[in-house]
Amino acid sequence: MSNDNPFFLSKVECPICKTINEFETVRVGAYKERGRETDFGPSGIEWKNPRYQAYNPLVFFTATCSNCYYTREFTNKFKDWKSDTTFKTYRLKTVKERHLERLAAADSVIRRLGSSIDLHNFPNESAILKLHLAVLDETFHEHCSRLDLGRFYVRIGWVFRHLNTGENPNITFLTGLLLELDKNFEVVKNSLANFKENTAGFHRYVTGHFDTEEISSDLKSQVLPYRDRFQSAMGTLGDSVFRCEKDMGDISNLVSEYKTLASGEDGGGLTSFGSHASFAEFLIDLKKSWDGIVVNEREALQKAAHYYKEAFTNGRDIAPGNQQIQAAYLIAELSRRIGDYDSAKQYFNSTIKLGQEFIYENRRDQSRTALARKILELAIEQGRSNLAAMKSA
Repeated sequence: MSNDNPFFLSKVECPICKTINEFETVRVGAYKERGRETDFGPSGIEWKNPRYQAYNPLVFFTATCSNCYYTREFTNKFKDWKSDTTFKTYRLKTVKERHLERLAAADSVIRRLGSSIDLHNFPNESAILKLHLAVLDETFHEHCSRLDLGRFYVRIGWVFRHLNTGENPNITFLTGLLLELDKNFEVVKNSLANFKENTAGFHRYVTGHFDTEEISSDLKSQVLPYRDRFQSAMGTLGDSVFRCEKDMGDISNLVSEYKTLASGEDGGGLTSFGSHASFAEFLIDLKKSWDGIVVNEREALQKAAHYYKEAFTNGRDIAPGNQQIQAAYLIAELSRRIGDYDSAKQYFNSTIKLGQEFIYENRRDQSRTALARKILELAIEQGRSNLAAMKSA
């Protein structure tokens, strides 16, 4: 396995069908985020190994069984589900029955979602499909987590935001390989340049060595023959360096020609998804069978805001303090993004009120209030943007 492989494999038995799956987990430091947007979505991803640039890390946020397509958020808790007494006692039986019942349906949404996952050709679309499966399996629980449903939908929205359905993902993958080719070729070019410089330096040293005035006449008569032999050898080496530079130039031209050809291919403009004309059309078709399907970022954020509001209202899933402040802010920002300015105003005000109270109550603990202060600043700033949008609407 390559040292720059960004994944390691974890074996997990599916709690529904007992299939042993190997799931990929992203290693810490395998990629970096260029920043975060105002709804906390990453504004850009840069993988350490560029060949994986086509992959949104959210592809690996969930784990989907290869046999029955049961899907859960891929956490350590899920990996060790056999030791989770609460899961086995209060969740597993009901979820298993409902999942298998839905899977066996004639036009099974689970099967259509799961069988369409294709990480190589459609990595980001696959992230959206897997997250939908995670939503569906969560709803099978009698006391499903509204907070988790909101979290899953907001992540679907993030993937949609950066999903370029007009681009063949094979070309995106190839672009990563081309970047890697460039990187490795640059190492060879730099090595040759350093070798040429060091060779020239050694040549100058050898010339000065035999021309030094400090060598006695008797000794010079013994060492001078070696000067000619060194000069001859260095000349041969210089010719070799010259030939290497010429070969390197040919390879450089070959690399440029290959990159132009490879990056110029567009896969014939393919935007189809399976038997459907597009990924959106596939989702629209699925939506006829299950209203939990969302077909774009806006719909995903609408669902996310709905479930976050329910979680915020019942208070069961959201702890008071930083988590409550963050949830209130996210509801406000999601509402602003989908054009529900009245709800946004209400929740921005709630965020500011909760934040100010929490910061005052914990004013002697700067570390505990750091997140609240950051969210408070965001709420004030985005609240102003929301008011401006309300006036211009």
